[in-house]
Amino acid sequence: MNDDIRSFDDEDIAKDRQFVTALARGLEILRCFRPGEAALSNSEMAKRTGMPKPTISRLTYTLTRLGYLNYAADQGRYQLGAAVLALGHTLLANLDVRKLARPGMQALAEYAQCSVATGIRDRLNMVYVEACRGSAAVTLRRDAGSRIPLATTAMGKAYLCGLPQDERDFLMDHIRMHTEANWPKIKADIEQSFKDYQDRGFCLSSGLWDANISAVGVPLVDPDPARTVAFNCGGPAFLLPRERLVEDLGPRLVQMVRNVEVSMGRHID
Repeated sequence: MNDDIRSFDDEDIAKDRQFVTALARGLEILRCFRPGEAALSNSEMAKRTGMPKPTISRLTYTLTRLGYLNYAADQGRYQLGAAVLALGHTLLANLDVRKLARPGMQALAEYAQCSVATGIRDRLNMVYVEACRGSAAVTLRRDAGSRIPLATTAMGKAYLCGLPQDERDFLMDHIRMHTEANWPKIKADIEQSFKDYQDRGFCLSSGLWDANISAVGVPLVDPDPARTVAFNCGGPAFLLPRERLVEDLGPRLVQMVRNVEVSMGRHID
């Protein structure tokens, strides 16, 4: 079971003698940085993590010495360092599915004149690891590293469809805890996506995340759930009516993913 949604100070993790809390706290510091934020202060990181500022100061000092953070003394703020980029590059370079899928993704993006992406799960989000765009002037502009919600996007719902029941139940429980009042609507939408996947082989966006975006999503299932990924094909809603998603782009995305499975040597029934 993947437990990486849980905070390092959860009661069950606190009792785990193999769990290194200091390491977890350092990694939480790195997770504070968000797209579009060039730098953060110790105070800002303390607020985001809930850790005491003296603890933050020791962790940022250590991460700076190791190259994971850079410190701008004139601003009193930290930026992510080159060591973080090196880790991310290594991850992307070792993702075979990314290399094998790109030609088919680009071909579909050009045909549809929209965006085609593949992503992996990070807690309750999906993170793009590859993205292709058609040559049309109007399309989505999200690149590798972009984050979208797990529970309310075509890619995220497709990912849920590709998981074993126990993994899916685990994530659904955490989605429920994080969405609170919106849970009934989100649950109904996810359950509809399960039905769509069973009937058609793909999921549809519903507008719960962004009413201006239309998309379809398909999982690439792996026997090891940790290696399951998902694909989407989408763009501005006014260019992608539901009929086109259901009758054209959804089946094409399914076929593209099947082709990737064949390229990976997967057995196709």
